[in-house]
Formats: sequence, C-alpha cells, structure tokens
Amino acid sequence: MSQQQAPRRRRHLMDPDNPRPAPPPPGSKAIEGVQKWVLSVLLATTILHLSAGLVVSAVFLDDGNDPAKIGLNLIAGAFGMIAVAVALVIHRKPIATPWLLLGLVPTVVGLAICYA
Repeated sequence: MSQQQAPRRRRHLMDPDNPRPAPPPPGSKAIEGVQKWVLSVLLATTILHLSAGLVVSAVFLDDGNDPAKIGLNLIAGAFGMIAVAVALVIHRKPIATPWLLLGLVPTVVGLAICYA
C-alpha cells in the first residue's frame, strides 16, 4: 500500500505543466509608455541644455551689452518653452496648458543672474 510520489522537479528547469507567462509583445501599452517617457526626458533635457548654454553665454557678455543679454535670455526662454511643448506633444497632451510657462524659467533665472 505504498504510494509512489512523483519526483520533484527542479525549480530551474521548465515545467511543461506550469509554463511561465509570456513576455509582453513589442507593441504593448507598457513598453510604449516607457518609450514615451524616455524620449520626452531625453529631448527635453537636450533642449534645456541648449537653453542653459544661452543663459551662460549671456552672463559672460560685456557689461555694456545689455540688449544682447536680454535677447539671449529671451531666446533661452523660447527654447525652454519648446522643450516643454515637445514633451507635451510626445505624451499627446494639449500644448496650450499652464505647464508651458515652466519653459520661461531659464529667462527668469538668466535675467536674475545677469542683473543681480
């Protein structure tokens, strides 16, 4: 009356009776969300580096060249707004939102540094 037990299958081997779940397909929503975030962060930081470079160049201009300082800081703000707009477009959000004002931060910071 002894019952034979089935041999224990080792954990590192495949179990045909209990297969692992398949990985998500390449076009799944989870992967698309990650791709959107990675792309928007990369583009926004690249454009914001350009904006920061414009602010730095405005800081190192001669003291008597005020219109150039103001112009470079305004261009830096325009590029900051473009960076925010690009991130919004990638995420398929409306562009005309209050978040767009966040792009003006380089202008405010640049003018504060130049004239402080």
